[in-house]
Amino acid sequence: MTDAFLRAREAPDGPPRDYPPLPEALVVPVYDNHTHLEMADGGTPLDYREHLDRASSVGVRGVVQVGTDLATSRWSAEVASHEPRVLAAVAIHPNDAPELLATGRLDEHLAGIDELAARPRVRAVGETGLDFFRTEGEAERDAQYRSFEAHIEIAKRRGLALQIHDRDAHREVVATLARVGAPERVVFHCFSGDADFARLVAERGWYLSFAGTVTFKNAQNLRDALEVIPRSRILIETDAPYLTPTPFRGRPNAPYLIPHTLRAMAAHLGTDASMLAAQISSNTEAVYGHWDDEPVESPRGPFAPEVADERRAERHA
Repeated sequence: MTDAFLRAREAPDGPPRDYPPLPEALVVPVYDNHTHLEMADGGTPLDYREHLDRASSVGVRGVVQVGTDLATSRWSAEVASHEPRVLAAVAIHPNDAPELLATGRLDEHLAGIDELAARPRVRAVGETGLDFFRTEGEAERDAQYRSFEAHIEIAKRRGLALQIHDRDAHREVVATLARVGAPERVVFHCFSGDADFARLVAERGWYLSFAGTVTFKNAQNLRDALEVIPRSRILIETDAPYLTPTPFRGRPNAPYLIPHTLRAMAAHLGTDASMLAAQISSNTEAVYGHWDDEPVESPRGPFAPEVADERRAERHA
């Protein structure tokens, strides 16, 4: 990730911003393999079902809804249990590990993630990994390592894909996977390395997921990475509501904006957008399986509004 878009991602909320218009629909559909629909709160807030309807209308046939703590992981698993367009990933974000460990709650939260990982429409453990951008001191790094290694063990034991959050820690993430043994399917979410790191990741049989950042003018490293890897290793994501692709930077992101990123990737590679979409769709199903497994009706209804209060309580406990 570049410093510029990291600053943009983390800037304080400004004036209300509207979602961009619908793009032209893709001819061949794809999946958004990393999104946060519980956080979709732009200037005109949309229910997650409206986000999915918009996505479906432009050829985004499904999403992987990603948890970053126990509350959002529960929400993600719950929505996936009854919504056929959603699969779930569950995890504790690496930035939360130091505080959870310091307050004696990390093992409890990891046990909760392990329990959620047993659900049939939870198909990945993530986002987990290492984030050394703000980490201060060896104790905080050690907490992240402990959490990361526990998530790797859950993914392997449950037979799930692993979604990696890697920020200023390329070498350390790869070394950890090598030391403890990587799951069969590993995805570097929002890939942020250069061409050399991309080759290393692809050579190990892992996947690189490209977000809207690949369209940014100052992100030549990502386009260089895209060029040097086999197309069988490419995935696509939004990381919504962040990282909105050009030409809509500064406005909220959503799964229905995937076509902008895909077309930009295809243009850079000099290939047909439909051919790239077909390859990415096949890759995504190879990682997560099929979306069409029959979901079950949730006894709690389609939406658990208490997740926001639960998440705030956990953040400030």
